[in-house]
Amino acid sequence: MSNLENSFFDDCLALARGWTAAACQLCAAKADPSGLCPACHSSLGRLPATHCPLCAAPGPLAETCGRCLKHPPAYDRICAALVYEYPVDLLVQGLKYRGQLACARPLAQILADRLESEPYPDLVIPMPLSAQRLAERGFNQAQEIARIVAADFGLRLDANLCRRLRHSAAQASLPWKMRAANVRNAYLCDRDLRGMDIAVVDDVLTTGATMHEVAKTLKRQGARLVTGWIVARTPRPE
Repeated sequence: MSNLENSFFDDCLALARGWTAAACQLCAAKADPSGLCPACHSSLGRLPATHCPLCAAPGPLAETCGRCLKHPPAYDRICAALVYEYPVDLLVQGLKYRGQLACARPLAQILADRLESEPYPDLVIPMPLSAQRLAERGFNQAQEIARIVAADFGLRLDANLCRRLRHSAAQASLPWKMRAANVRNAYLCDRDLRGMDIAVVDDVLTTGATMHEVAKTLKRQGARLVTGWIVARTPRPE
């Protein structure tokens, strides 16, 4: 290939990349650097101020919910940015199930905006996937989000700190009451975490069972605080 042909090819590739970066991930209109246009960005449902301070479940009051009072979670608190509803679900599902990795940028940016006033942890980790799930999907959607958030804040990211020991049914495929048993004792960490504050990044939190198990695992190794950094919170049934 000649230098002229090489130059033409590079120009076309640059244009294609520029168009992709400038297109809103929801409507394909002109987007800002986060990957969404202003209209779609404003259409995302933010988590209301009245939510449980522990699990972030939306409610009528900004008080600890009955579930957290009855069964205190192992994690210290959840920081969530959005409510899991349309069109947030389109971004999450596009990333998670259709491999649209560009959806990670707007999700991570919105989460980072929510975390602006939060204290920095010693370490950021993504929610671990089983080896089989990782092989099926080809990537860990939580890691894609965590990588961007950690870089934005200049925080240390460790994707191998905590591992999932066994494969099981996807949480989303199970009735909510079965989810805790599905992930019980499913995680392992063999590092010394004494006195450390850990942030665990995930895309969606529903029952909190998975975050609870990961937090238990980290605290057994001495973690002082475990906070869930979550893009979207699903309202829980009463």
